[in-house]
Amino acid sequence: MRVETERMYLYPLSDEEMRLVIENESDSEMKQAYTEMLEGSLSNSDKRIWYAIWNMELKDDPETIVGDFCFKGFGDDGVIEIGYGLKEEYRHHGYMTEAVKAITEWALSQDGVKQVEAETDAKNIASQKVLFRSGFVNNGKMGEEEPRFVYGGKKGMKKYTKGH
Repeated sequence: MRVETERMYLYPLSDEEMRLVIENESDSEMKQAYTEMLEGSLSNSDKRIWYAIWNMELKDDPETIVGDFCFKGFGDDGVIEIGYGLKEEYRHHGYMTEAVKAITEWALSQDGVKQVEAETDAKNIASQKVLFRSGFVNNGKMGEEEPRFVYGGKKGMKKYTKGH
């Protein structure tokens, strides 16, 4: 399965591919996060796509992975959270906004999904811009990583201004 955007293919990795990502990851924090994703995939095989690492592959340059994202599980309440990262050399080209818009709309079209949320460090202005441009709004709550955002649809899409 895969989700297609204008410039990318977005698809979940297999368990074996996730193991390779974990083996090759040098950042201990990311290694731990990827390990938790694999564990979630293995223990929730019927809903593994909601726990897996998803790649962002360029259509015009197959096998070039510009970044990845994940859904942080699937709760009984129908609320899912997204997390994402982009390789440094692919930043400032709109790839992450394109991916976040696509995966959010795709997720909301799936059975049982009622809401998509995200959170980011208060100092991570680039990530906040991605969320705002993708239709998310700050919901006024704080999470582990600080401000929480919820998808607000087209009404959430507004020009990002510092301080929002």
